[in-house]
Amino acid sequence: MDLSCDSVVIGAGAVGLAVARQLARAGHDTVILEKNAHIGMETSARNSEVIHAGLYYPQGSLKARLCVRGKALLYEFCAAHGVPHRRIGKLVVGQAGQESQIEALVHAAQANGVTDLQPLDRAAIAALEPEVSAEIGLLSPSTGILDSHQYMLALLGDVTLVREAKMTGLRRGGDGWHVSVRDGDEDLMLESRLVVNAAGLWAQAVARHIEGLTDIPPLYLAKGRYASLSGPAPFRHLVYPVPEPGGLGVHVTLDMTGQARFGPDVEWLDGNDPAAIDYGVPDGIAADFAPRIARWWPGLRAERLTPDYSGVRPKLSGPGAANADFRIDGPAAHGLPGRVNLFGIESPGLTASLAIAEYVEEMLHE
Repeated sequence: MDLSCDSVVIGAGAVGLAVARQLARAGHDTVILEKNAHIGMETSARNSEVIHAGLYYPQGSLKARLCVRGKALLYEFCAAHGVPHRRIGKLVVGQAGQESQIEALVHAAQANGVTDLQPLDRAAIAALEPEVSAEIGLLSPSTGILDSHQYMLALLGDVTLVREAKMTGLRRGGDGWHVSVRDGDEDLMLESRLVVNAAGLWAQAVARHIEGLTDIPPLYLAKGRYASLSGPAPFRHLVYPVPEPGGLGVHVTLDMTGQARFGPDVEWLDGNDPAAIDYGVPDGIAADFAPRIARWWPGLRAERLTPDYSGVRPKLSGPGAANADFRIDGPAAHGLPGRVNLFGIESPGLTASLAIAEYVEEMLHE
């Protein structure tokens, strides 16, 4: 069976859904292909649900630009569409000897246009979060949380979603692209002028099916585990330590019900096959996390921590290397008209999703 549309988006996570919505709002008849049974079952369902302010990313990077722009768009979208969210604020806390790392965050944030950070000393930290013990810190009042599932449902809207549909080939044909799709037991051919690869963990695998595409970056997988806190949480804000290599450190986040969870840590996986990922979280996570959390929350009792869930970041740089930027390749990069590939869309991808969608649309229409 052959079908036609204006745009095809591969991957129905938060970023793919945002891109599809953007293209549909621009007047394109848009189809989203999702290989799983439901939207957002991988990276988008396995994160901290944090709306990031834009503190951590190098000036001028896509992560910095799209996070700051995306944050503003995301708060507006959530308010307009009734998506549960809270501008809860975040404390980044450090101990003696970490002053230079806190200062570096301030400089990075200011360079990215984030000007609302407030420096904190021990007394100010204790006033905001009495259970937290730290010498120095920052308050980021524009950091928030949201219900990511409700957000994705709001993005989906009336855009056509084809579930359990796996893209098996992509080749040039006429004025556009022929997209081969395996939909259950049926083989389909979609003809589309524009195609966007927003497949997250599977973006490199999808790219290998694209005729004429040769420049595909390597994929590194970094697993992050979470532990939940039993009983009431003593926190009113998110609390983060200074960042660690590959991640932001084991921090506490709150969901929309006030439930607290800690994580993620960073575990580099040996292979790079998303199909081989084990998302299990061992019982020993409490013993692993407790001493790290106790550095800034000395009142923690390890028995209150229980295994929760895990997620995996699709990274473009491996252990020991500097964190790579998002890589969003359009026709200018690969020479293939009407095509955009999104590689390495990890944190702050959820926050940046609406800004990424704007960026992709502009790239397709240059």
